[in-house]
Amino acid sequence: MEPLREVEGTAAPLMRANIDTDVIIPMGRLLRAARDELGRYAFEPLRYRDDGSENPEFVFNQAAFRDAPILLAGRNFGCGSSREVAVWAMKEMGIRCVIAPSFGTIFQNNCFQNSVLPIELPEETVEAMAAEAHDGGANARFTVDLANNRITCPSGRTVEFEVMAARREALLEGLDDIGMTMRRAEAIAAFQDRDRGARPWIYDVDLSGRTE
Repeated sequence: MEPLREVEGTAAPLMRANIDTDVIIPMGRLLRAARDELGRYAFEPLRYRDDGSENPEFVFNQAAFRDAPILLAGRNFGCGSSREVAVWAMKEMGIRCVIAPSFGTIFQNNCFQNSVLPIELPEETVEAMAAEAHDGGANARFTVDLANNRITCPSGRTVEFEVMAARREALLEGLDDIGMTMRRAEAIAAFQDRDRGARPWIYDVDLSGRTE
């Protein structure tokens, strides 16, 4: 997993509540699209018309936000089914940070596992940021600084945010759960050595289940 320290660029305002994972990536696309193709289908129900043409009202189809690495979203973003591919699709679009008043819990966890930063802020704060993004368009540049837990808005206003310390460390260093565990390999091995001495019967078991 690649490290994430800072995200800088435009922020696409999509202030609609309860966007679920089936909107982020429809189930039907999972049967035919490879992981590196998912980006073109992200937000498909909102992004395209029935005839397959782009919906000009969808924020990521507008020139100012087409390549935005930051998404400003409404309440309960990423609710619905536990679909990690929803995060894959957004990341393939180029999104590295989502700022919303609240998230679907599993979606939020999947973000952390795929080097996408989900930030929870009060709804009025997100709405104020969305107004700056909308008014400034392509010239409205945001900087999300994970190292200092701070967002700098186009106006120069700064907004502090909180991320669980372990999650923050994992993103900064580019480590998933397995990577974070392996950083403690020596401590784990030392524990096993002590435990083997104290409870040898736990370890002296063959594959058939018979103790030696």
